[in-house]
Amino acid sequence: MTIGGLFRYAERNIEKFIILVSYTSMAGIIFVEVIRRFFFNQQAPWSTTIPIYLFLWLTWMGASYNTMRRSHLRFSEFRERFSYRNQFYCLLVDAVCWFGLGAIVIYYAVQQVYISYDNFAIVQGTDDVMQWWFYMATPMAWSLLLIRVLQNLKKDISDFRAGRPLTTQAALFD
Repeated sequence: MTIGGLFRYAERNIEKFIILVSYTSMAGIIFVEVIRRFFFNQQAPWSTTIPIYLFLWLTWMGASYNTMRRSHLRFSEFRERFSYRNQFYCLLVDAVCWFGLGAIVIYYAVQQVYISYDNFAIVQGTDDVMQWWFYMATPMAWSLLLIRVLQNLKKDISDFRAGRPLTTQAALFD
């Protein structure tokens, strides 16, 4: 595999990897700590907070992944009944809305990360795990989500100019 091929593979699968790591970590922590609590009357003090913070990575990367797949916040049943030109205009409106919402989310999420970083906020139950590490999930995933919107928009414009059918519905399996 070439460097370019490796980069394309990583670019197409980064969300899947982060989702898998987050979900596996969450499930592993919860499973182990339930066993420890019921059989040994012990529990790590961070075992109820770290999975919640990992859920941030899981959900926001899931949003980015589903945006890439075109299965996030879609109204395909209505759009398929529109004319070809109106379907394209709907896709343009989608992109504008994503960028407007994304700018707002990233702006305020970066502020939250900075506040946590500046105040040395520690995850409850730990001595040295910083909250901002987990809060970085929001601006990072939304930045990736907006990259996915750009990729989709580029394909939509290309398809529209070439007269190819527009992608209005996500593939069931990938």
